[in-house]
Amino acid sequence: MKNLWDIFYKGLFDQNPIFRLALSLCPALAVTSNVYNALAMGLSVMFVITANNVVVSIFRKWVNPKVRVPVYITSIATIVTVLILTLQAYLPDIYKELYLYLNLIVVFAIILARAEVFAAKNPVFPSFLDGLGMGAGFAGAMVFIAVVRELFGNGTLMGMPVFGASYDPALIMILPPGGFIVIGLMIASFNLIGQHQAKLKLAKQGSDA
Repeated sequence: MKNLWDIFYKGLFDQNPIFRLALSLCPALAVTSNVYNALAMGLSVMFVITANNVVVSIFRKWVNPKVRVPVYITSIATIVTVLILTLQAYLPDIYKELYLYLNLIVVFAIILARAEVFAAKNPVFPSFLDGLGMGAGFAGAMVFIAVVRELFGNGTLMGMPVFGASYDPALIMILPPGGFIVIGLMIASFNLIGQHQAKLKLAKQGSDA
């Protein structure tokens, strides 16, 4: 059971796609000027990476290694198409806000990487947890960035005023330079926390020995 938890948890922090692996930074910059769009994009990616991991794991024994990458991309593209058509039919407002970026999910490095590194070598349930954990880590990071940018760039959270009418928004926070600054500071913070945790782990191993 602990091993399954570790498979899920690593995507939240130790191998967080944005803050630790620095993958798929384009959407982290483009759609995090407000929390609503960041949450929708994060959940979309979580659905695609989880579903693709399951599909790759199910068919891993029948896929010729020489053509595995085109097969994985075809699987991702099919799942993304289903996602886009579903959003277009049932959540048109979200589709209208994100349609430029939804097609780009097909080429997100983190999705192909998890298929190649994990799902192609493991059974279905661990692959499902790996995709769910990575997707949750990605979605959490997107929302985390968006909260900071929307709060200080607009003085709102999900469109609701927080600081009142007297607040003078820092416009740079909702512009690309503000996105780079926030993402850079968060990556640095996660790396410092990771280094501190590694030192504590080494110290504990030393005391146990």
